[in-house]
Amino acid sequence: MRILIVNKFLYPNGGSETYIFKIGEQLQKMGHEVQYFGMEHEGRIVGNHAESYTSNMDFHTGKLQKLMYPFKIIYSREARKKIRKVLDDFKPDVVHLNNFNFQLTPSIIYEIRKFEKQNSQKVKIVFTAHDYQLVCPNHLLQQPDGQLCTKCLEGKRNLWNCAKYKCIHASFVKSILGSIEGIIYKKLKTYREIDLIICPSHFMKEKLAANSDLQDRLIVMHNFVDVDKKNLSGTGKKDYVLYFGRLCKEKGVETLLQVCEKLPEIPFVFAGKGPLEEKVKTLPNVDYKGFLDEEEMKKIIEQARFTIFPSEWYENCPFSVIESQIYGTPVIGSDLGGTPELIEAGKTGELFEAGNASELQEKVILFWNEKSDLLDKYTSNCKELSFSNTEEYCKKLLSECYCNNK
Repeated sequence: MRILIVNKFLYPNGGSETYIFKIGEQLQKMGHEVQYFGMEHEGRIVGNHAESYTSNMDFHTGKLQKLMYPFKIIYSREARKKIRKVLDDFKPDVVHLNNFNFQLTPSIIYEIRKFEKQNSQKVKIVFTAHDYQLVCPNHLLQQPDGQLCTKCLEGKRNLWNCAKYKCIHASFVKSILGSIEGIIYKKLKTYREIDLIICPSHFMKEKLAANSDLQDRLIVMHNFVDVDKKNLSGTGKKDYVLYFGRLCKEKGVETLLQVCEKLPEIPFVFAGKGPLEEKVKTLPNVDYKGFLDEEEMKKIIEQARFTIFPSEWYENCPFSVIESQIYGTPVIGSDLGGTPELIEAGKTGELFEAGNASELQEKVILFWNEKSDLLDKYTSNCKELSFSNTEEYCKKLLSECYCNNK
């Protein structure tokens, strides 16, 4: 099978890039041909035989680029032209879309269907939703002040809310463009051209189903994780509580720091980078590790008594929660988005109301004071959990997404 994976970034940049590289590598191991399409970039690590990519869009330099900005993020002639070269050369059976809005634009969907028609060759279009872009122009379901928001999922003129609340970078101009982009492609029913949409959580499926054009093509597949439990150190737990991830407000770090300040007798460890880094360093009971490599990260997660995932936005299928549990470490997590789908309260962790520092503090005290008995039970339950690895995920991808008749 020939599979073209599409993503605007073709270099390590975030979760969606990790996803496309891993499934691409695994699909090749399974005997399939895989190529990639996206933007050209000096850090690009994957590509296509036609050597056809869109130009790297940087709107922070050059007057002409800024002038063309409104047009390029809504509809890209360049992206259509460049992907057509790849389609003609590679002739894929499946085009697997990932993050494509703004830089590549939904215009590429029309070129895929045009290629299909002109060549009398069926091309399956599959899309993995890494965020809420298809129903929310700023893709986060959150306003710039941090307030959770589903206004774009409600009412007839819903997508204008992006402009009303300046949801994209707190910019009125960018937010108007986001609203226009969403309205145009909803009116054109462009996303009906996608055969199947993979949602990494039931929560995301529910939110995307707010768009009637998407309802009959949604499937849930939780994220995969590659951990060989045989290689775990088995050195046992140490006396610290761990937070790892981006150090920013939407991840709930400010709320967690309030709890740390009120519990000076409990040692906390923070690992990661972000705008709140300096604030994290100020607390005497916080050991700030910065950015750790994979082996260091694995060890620090495995040896933590428990981890805290206090995110205050609608997380999709947080890898931090899965990774903690697969290493045998229970999680206290916020009750938003797809997080509750991963934590079984009273068994593999506990949930608390997002942003509620008092409730989080109670959960931390409960876990810490009864660490010998209670945490042994939680740890044991976590070790019994199983998640799909990349190979298992790709087998399901092939059978349920690429090859089914939906």
